[in-house]
Amino acid sequence: MTTDRSKELFKRAKRVIPGGVDSPVRAFGSVGGVPRFIARGKGCRVWDVDGNEYIDFVGSWGPLIAGHANPSVLKALRAAMALGTSFGAPTELEIELAEMITGALPSVKKLRFVSSGTEATMSALRLARGATGRERVLKFEGCYHGHVDALLLGAGSGVATLGIPGTPGVPASYADLTIQAPYNDIGAVQQAFERWGNEIACVVVEPLAGNMGCIPPRPGFLKALRECCDRSGALLIFDEVITGFRLAWGGAQKLYRVKPDLTCLGKIVGGGLPAAAYGGRRDLMAQIAPEGPIYQAGTLSGNPLAMAAGLATLGELAKEGTYERLGAISKRMAEGLAEIAREVGVEFTSVAVGGAFGFFFHPGPVHNFADAQQAHAGRFKPFFQSMLEQGIYLAPSPFECGFASLAHKDRDIEAALAAAKVAMRKAARVR
Repeated sequence: MTTDRSKELFKRAKRVIPGGVDSPVRAFGSVGGVPRFIARGKGCRVWDVDGNEYIDFVGSWGPLIAGHANPSVLKALRAAMALGTSFGAPTELEIELAEMITGALPSVKKLRFVSSGTEATMSALRLARGATGRERVLKFEGCYHGHVDALLLGAGSGVATLGIPGTPGVPASYADLTIQAPYNDIGAVQQAFERWGNEIACVVVEPLAGNMGCIPPRPGFLKALRECCDRSGALLIFDEVITGFRLAWGGAQKLYRVKPDLTCLGKIVGGGLPAAAYGGRRDLMAQIAPEGPIYQAGTLSGNPLAMAAGLATLGELAKEGTYERLGAISKRMAEGLAEIAREVGVEFTSVAVGGAFGFFFHPGPVHNFADAQQAHAGRFKPFFQSMLEQGIYLAPSPFECGFASLAHKDRDIEAALAAAKVAMRKAARVR
C-alpha cells in the first residue's frame, strides 16, 4: 500500500496548519505512520489520494450513519444548493428539522440550532448557569464535551490520546468551578453533592461514554444522576452529540428511559454537514434570547444545507428495521473481535450498543476512564496499523468508538473480521 501522496500533503499541511490537521486526533500521533488524506467516499468505503480503498468504521466520527454520498442526502443537498447556501435569516427547513427532533426525543420540547457540538455544550452550560444562578459544573473523567473551557478538564479522547492535561490556556478560575467524578460512580457523585450541592448548576454526562472508548452506563447510574439533580435543584444535561439518533430513535435517553433537562445534539442531526443543537424543557429554553435574557447567537446557525442533510439523514433512520440492522452490525463486529482475541489468547473486551461498538486490549470489565487507561496501549498500535494496511479504517485512537452505518453489508463485516485475525496476531506479539 503506497502512501506517497498522503505523505506529500501532510508535509505541505504542516507548514500552514498546526500539526498538519484541523483536529488533533487525525494526526496519527499515537498510532504512527501518516494520516490518510481522503479523496472521496461512497457507501461504507473511502478512497485516499493514493487510490487506496478502505472499509470505513469512522464515518466522519459518527455523522455518516446513512453512509458516504448517500443518494437521498445528496438529492436534498442539490435541491437546497440550487436555492442558495446561506441567508442569515429563518427558513422553513429549520422548523421541519426541529419538529422531527422534538418529536423523537422525549425531553426536548424546544431547541436552538448551532454549528458544532462544542457550541451546543457551551450554550447548554451557559443556560444551566443562568437558569439556576449557580456556577459549579459536575462532569465525568474521560467524557469529552467539546473544547469548552470549563469542560476540558479530564476530557478523554483527543487529549488522552495526545497525553496532554487538557487545560493549558484555560483560566484556573474556570477549572476550579468544574468538579470531576469517575464515570459510573454514583457514590462519588453523591459525595460531590453533599459538599457543593447548592452550588452545582448542572451535571453534564455522555449517557453512553464515547470518548474514552465505548463504555455503557451501569444499570441505575443515569437514573441516580436524575435523582441527585432533582434533590439539589441542579439540571441534568445529556451530551448526545454522539449518541443522538445512533443508539435508538430518540437517543440514549429513550433507550435508557431517563429524561434530562437539557440535551446536546450534533453529528447525525447535520447529516455530515456542520450542524448541532441544544434543547430541553420549554421553561428553560424560554430563557434564551430573544425570548429571554441569556444570549447566544450564530451567523450560520440553521444553515439550509445542513438542515437539508439532517432531514434526509433522519428520514433514512426513520425507516422500519433501521436500528435492528445497525445493532446487528455493531454486535457482529464486537463479538467477532472478541472471539478472534480468545482464539489468539489476547486479553480483550468489547461492547456494542445500537450503532456503536468499542473494544479494549484489557480483560474487562471497563466501567470508567481509569479502567480504560489500564488497557494495553502497546497492542492497539500494531492492531490499528495492520487493519489499515489491509483496508480497514478505524479511529486512530484506543479511546474512540467504532461506528456502523446503514451502508455496511454482511460481507464488509466479514472482511473486517478476516483482517482482524491477522491484526490480532500482530498485537499478541507485544508483551
